[in-house]
Amino acid sequence: MPVESSLRAAADLRDRMARRRTVRMFSPDPVPERAVLDAVAVAATAPSGAHQQPWTFVLVKDPAVRRRIREAAEQEERASYAGRLGDEWLEALRPLGTDDVKPHLTDAPALVVVFQQRYYLDEGGARRKHYYVDESVGIAVGMLLTALHLAGLAALTHTPSPMGFLGEVLGRPRNEKAFAVVPIGYPADDCVVPNLVRKSLDQVLVTV
Repeated sequence: MPVESSLRAAADLRDRMARRRTVRMFSPDPVPERAVLDAVAVAATAPSGAHQQPWTFVLVKDPAVRRRIREAAEQEERASYAGRLGDEWLEALRPLGTDDVKPHLTDAPALVVVFQQRYYLDEGGARRKHYYVDESVGIAVGMLLTALHLAGLAALTHTPSPMGFLGEVLGRPRNEKAFAVVPIGYPADDCVVPNLVRKSLDQVLVTV
């Protein structure tokens, strides 16, 4: 790629991603499934330890299943906000205005639940370890959020803790552990987001 084209592409991506915001207030309007599937396909191109690709993406559209996920998530969140998170963590969350009510899980028309595969079974049925699972799946989720944003869709990373209920509700095998729930949709007409200021480049970059 010519230098001028490279610089234009990098500046354009920086500008577009600077406008990304986490959305918690979703419209129920349907989103194009092809765009969601393409975003998941982009996420699946992420680098991974030993190229083992230790991830599973579960697309949840069924309203009844989303309702079950919300009920279970809110049960865990009530315990968290009642004290399980600890005072320091609750204080850090306070500027965001979050609480134990999670309407995004049923308002958003689609959820992608990302699971990390802690191990796999080889052809002989022996248990084999995956490597750098947290790092690999974290990169994949970042690429998923980027792809969704560039497709004009809003998203949120939701990590209710503990998340064991997700494997049960979605019938996932024992080697898979829930990593994040990503509601996907369009912002509601009355959507608001916190007035957050991101750190500048010179605050996050050290050149040696």
